[in-house]
Amino acid sequence: MDGMKEVLGIYIGSVESSKYWVSVMNDLKTRGLQNVLIFCTDNLNGLDSAISACFPEADHQKCIVHQIRNSVKHVSYKGLKEVCNDLKTIYKSPNAEIGFANLEEFCEKWDKKYDYIGKSWVKNWEELSTFWQYPEEIRKLIYTTNPIESFNRCIRKYTKNKPSFPGEDSLMKSLFLGVKNIEKKWKTKIKDWGIIYSQLLILSDHKLNKI
Repeated sequence: MDGMKEVLGIYIGSVESSKYWVSVMNDLKTRGLQNVLIFCTDNLNGLDSAISACFPEADHQKCIVHQIRNSVKHVSYKGLKEVCNDLKTIYKSPNAEIGFANLEEFCEKWDKKYDYIGKSWVKNWEELSTFWQYPEEIRKLIYTTNPIESFNRCIRKYTKNKPSFPGEDSLMKSLFLGVKNIEKKWKTKIKDWGIIYSQLLILSDHKLNKI
């Protein structure tokens, strides 16, 4: 809550599933994590149900950027710009109600050609629309998982030159040292943290009191 980034844990798993994610969250709980205000995640297999089971009061925002990428990966180049512009009317809306209305218009226009796009947005709407509950300063922090993507790129610098590891322990040691070196560079607070902290105190006071 001081506005500084921190890595809470490193986990290695062969299969993403609800069982796996529950084990991760229970480990964090055992080590002292008491409460989570907001989860910002990709649409990973089993993660939704694990969050609901382990931290039922937490808000959950799925990454808009990943949602867009998944939406347009099968769109023809000729229609790509138009589809992207129409998607922008959804996530750039001033609130969730207008965003959903624009989603319905998108579906009416594109369902015959790309029905999977609208179905995906409707299915995940509850988690895609969470960021509208918050002020602009907080929305910028939670609408995308770009920070973790940047972190993962830094981690790869410590693993890409090794074609293989003799075992999981060796991999974990390399990741741990990499994380420690990365964290040393995180010396500044999140931009506008004073404003964000004040807003969180008002919006999430009932959750923060449990910490």
